[in-house]
Amino acid sequence: MPAKRPAARSSATRRPVAKARAPMAVRLKPLPRTQLPTDLAKYFSACEEKIGFLPNVLAAYSFDAVKLRAFIDTYNDLMLGDSGLSKLEREMIAVVVSSANQCHYCLVAHGAAVRQLSGTPALGEELATNWRIAQVTPRQRAMLEFAHLLTVASAEVGEADRAALRRAGLSERDLWDLAAVTAFFNFTNRLASAVEMHPNAEYHTQARSPA
Repeated sequence: MPAKRPAARSSATRRPVAKARAPMAVRLKPLPRTQLPTDLAKYFSACEEKIGFLPNVLAAYSFDAVKLRAFIDTYNDLMLGDSGLSKLEREMIAVVVSSANQCHYCLVAHGAAVRQLSGTPALGEELATNWRIAQVTPRQRAMLEFAHLLTVASAEVGEADRAALRRAGLSERDLWDLAAVTAFFNFTNRLASAVEMHPNAEYHTQARSPA
């Protein structure tokens, strides 16, 4: 006797088909790839080759080549340049700041980066929901405490807070880099929220299994 076909899902239980979304809600027309300066067009192609897609933050900025290049240069300097803070630590700061600011785009994108760099999917979730329970080193905890304070109550930051970072092993340059990364994400969080920037769907599934 042939097996019965499973009943078709009703419209109420059928999984909705995701629609392609514009990078942001503000209706600024991006420059066609052919009209971008050569270096920026190559940068876009390199991103697509390396991670498989173009991050929507770059697509959002691409209405203006000057602003796009300024964003890329600042991001690459702060997040990828030489620093006493590791790339993972800088991504951790990004997530804690974005959590305090409830920035959906940055939480999703940089939460994925934390999962990838740490090899620990739970760490990205802990930092996004309650960074105080995350299993991190004392040095990293001091950094995250400072980043959170600078985000939610910047006028309260004082010498005692800087002294705590020094006791945790941060150099004067580390302190500067910590403050710069924190300040950068406070800026990008507010911009992303203001224009309702949408994270790429690919971020949601990245690095969900332990390394």
